[in-house]
Amino acid sequence: MSGRTYHDPLHGAIRLERRDPAEAMVMDLIDTAPFQRLRRIRQLGPAFLTFHGAESSRFTHSLGVLHLARLALQHLERLDPLLAEHRGVLYAAALLHDVGHGPLSHSGEEMFGIHHETWSGRLAREHPALRERLEAAGKGWADAVAELLEHGRHPRRAIAALVSSQLDCDRLDYLLRDSYSTGASFGELDHERILTALTLAPDGRLAIHPKGLMAVEHYLVARQLMYRAVYNHRLNVVGNWLLQRVVTIARRLGPQRMWADPTMARWLWEPEGLDLACYLANDDVRTGYHLIRWREEGPAELAGPCGRLLDRRLLKAVDVSELACTERLELLAEARRLARGQGLDGESCCGLRQRQSRGYDPYKGGLRLWNGERLQALEDRSELVRCLAQPREMAWLIHPREVSQKLAVLVAERIRFGAAPESGASWQPSSAPTTTP
Repeated sequence: MSGRTYHDPLHGAIRLERRDPAEAMVMDLIDTAPFQRLRRIRQLGPAFLTFHGAESSRFTHSLGVLHLARLALQHLERLDPLLAEHRGVLYAAALLHDVGHGPLSHSGEEMFGIHHETWSGRLAREHPALRERLEAAGKGWADAVAELLEHGRHPRRAIAALVSSQLDCDRLDYLLRDSYSTGASFGELDHERILTALTLAPDGRLAIHPKGLMAVEHYLVARQLMYRAVYNHRLNVVGNWLLQRVVTIARRLGPQRMWADPTMARWLWEPEGLDLACYLANDDVRTGYHLIRWREEGPAELAGPCGRLLDRRLLKAVDVSELACTERLELLAEARRLARGQGLDGESCCGLRQRQSRGYDPYKGGLRLWNGERLQALEDRSELVRCLAQPREMAWLIHPREVSQKLAVLVAERIRFGAAPESGASWQPSSAPTTTP
């Protein structure tokens, strides 16, 4: 077969030709078992419990990132033809950037305490099927791709920025795709205008032509809105909290008190010893099966949260972002007391989720404008971007339905009469914050 076409719901026909060496390598990488596994990893984890269309996979997303990286490089090659030398490494990194995701994507990272970037780099460097295909395409490519995936580093900074930056092809695709699959219109971007506005600054780094300023502002606003409306939706927060509770309880119970197959047993009780084969053996299918078994056969404290997830009997969550940290903790204690009054275990059904986010971070690879004469930081040109750079704190008090009414009254009273949140207050989240899709 000389080529193949993937018909993508967002990008249309993504055509790969075997006569192009870089695309031939990509076709071979797609056919490997580690990449095919991404069909069994949901892009948005448990968000399908809130947004019924959120069923797309990391496989689909990864093809979209490859497509956008190819378009971006085609445009940049007109400015610097030497970038074409790095086409194969860029294509491979764009395709494999999520190959190291665990079950339920970012939710799995919270559940099991893993980092997909580390595993993506390790798989590119060590997995025979991936390494052999990368090295067959170019000597040293496996290590170059791994360095890009794990650390975001490449000798050509523009290539690195297309894979890992505040305006990379990954973010462009997941905002478009997650908006489409969840029915949230916030993530609809003018990605074509953004790609054509990419340029190269005198230092060789990626920059934006001023003609693309409004499209980039729209992108940053859309990203912030998607985090508020989808990624940090209160029910998505609850789902992630329940999943993390499941793993915490399972690890505490230990293999003597509950069942797990050999793969899951290592993920739970020997995580530091995971090898490539055992890591890849876990996906949404295996994890989902264990949730079912634990609901049916596990101890009550484990069966409870599993049943809530599987039957969508989710806990409630109330926004307490306006309150000071001490007041949030006092309300958590009160929620647990109310739950115990209803005959429930307050510790297992009440929790506090806190995190900070910002729509743009000028200190982490900040974006720049370049018009051929003047190089300018994006935030220096755009008041909107300066506003997005301000951190925003979010906090949710998770609790059972049985205490919602009384708790809502207490929260309302606190918000009405209590102090404002402590400015710059230092707090430690009760669990790890959710990272980017």
